[in-house]
Amino acid sequence: MKHPSSREFFAYWDRVRGEARAPDRSDFEPAAVRPLLGDIFVLCYDADRGHRFRVAGTRVCALLGRDLKDQNFSALFAPACRGEIDEIVAAVAEETLPAIAGVTATSQGGERRHLELLLLPFHSRAHAPISLTGLLAPFESSSGLAGDLTLTSWRYLHPPQKIVPRLVRKLALARGLMVYEGLG
Repeated sequence: MKHPSSREFFAYWDRVRGEARAPDRSDFEPAAVRPLLGDIFVLCYDADRGHRFRVAGTRVCALLGRDLKDQNFSALFAPACRGEIDEIVAAVAEETLPAIAGVTATSQGGERRHLELLLLPFHSRAHAPISLTGLLAPFESSSGLAGDLTLTSWRYLHPPQKIVPRLVRKLALARGLMVYEGLG
């Protein structure tokens, strides 16, 4: 991680999760990361409807020139990058893998801006929507709006010893065959 805000937010996430793979969303205290709140967002993960913003910090909204609540996260990216960002978000949400990415945006004036994107999973609960949090922070300050984000690099952080493929994890919920004797 290159951006100081990413390092600070990841350190807080790591501290809150303890020995778990990811922290519970209810364990997050906004006051603990108050200086970072403008760069932080929360996504509702939904592979069918798109990953929508539940909430987005003021600096993220100002950077992109609009309120992001209920907007599709993938739509912020150039069409050529949308499939890749959807895959990264799916791995973060379903496989509980934090991810870091370098992002380039083009301003309205045509200048390129470099940003860092951090995506962190929350512990998922049965019968509750899956959500994840993230941080989007620019490396240089600029007054122009950023648009058409493109991925320049990305990697997962702290991969688990054994990655369970998403499809296998979904099937693992239906464990075995139950036999009831004597119902003849």
